[in-house]
Amino acid sequence: MVTEGSTLSPIGSRKHERSHPSMPIQIYARITGVLLLLSVLSGFFGELYVPSKLVVSNDAAATASNFLANDSLFRLGFANYLVEAVCDVALIFLFVLLLRPVNMHLAWLTAFFGLVSTATFATAKLFYFTGSFIVGNADQLMAFSPDQVNTIALLSLNIYGYGGGLFMVFYGVASIIRGYLIFQSSYLPKLLGALLALGGVCFVIKNFTLVLAPASSSPYLLLPMLVAMLALALWLIIRGVHASKWHEKATAYE
Repeated sequence: MVTEGSTLSPIGSRKHERSHPSMPIQIYARITGVLLLLSVLSGFFGELYVPSKLVVSNDAAATASNFLANDSLFRLGFANYLVEAVCDVALIFLFVLLLRPVNMHLAWLTAFFGLVSTATFATAKLFYFTGSFIVGNADQLMAFSPDQVNTIALLSLNIYGYGGGLFMVFYGVASIIRGYLIFQSSYLPKLLGALLALGGVCFVIKNFTLVLAPASSSPYLLLPMLVAMLALALWLIIRGVHASKWHEKATAYE
């Protein structure tokens, strides 16, 4: 029985529930910001800082020596990558939640691109761990000389380096779409959306230059994404989203 004060049908009630998550959207936004910042910091340490201390380009013997002398640093770096990967999987869902009021289908499309990106990079990261495993278990490779063992280990590390870059296009496309959705959202600054989309475009360009013209693949193409992610993370932590506009969009889209 519907009372006189009732304004929502059962269908309307379900729509209301879908538009208003059990946890306030502002809390989701700040969780997203914290995880995004943690992902950036962990990724910097595990993917850039630690390898820069261990891997010596074109010097297999020096690289092997570094890995043997700094095993704890290597393992700490890999642990940071695992933290980054866990954050990235959670962020895939959280970005869908934050951006679905703009366009549900595009928000889920970014999730698929994001999952492929995370999975392919995890596969590439396995070769990074394999390099250390080879160096640390040279006694099991007695058929090879020490120089050959070191060369195989360095080759594994180089495969990781290329593997991480060759599939950057998936993360780039996901970022372009997310940037577009943020730009169109009205509850997040357009500048953040533009920065994220620019970072995504640079990722795509770097991916294809690495495939088609490796000598032209500049590391500076990674900077716009770093700036965009830090800016978005800090904004979400400090300001969050404009909650009333998010709910307005969510209700209208439903």
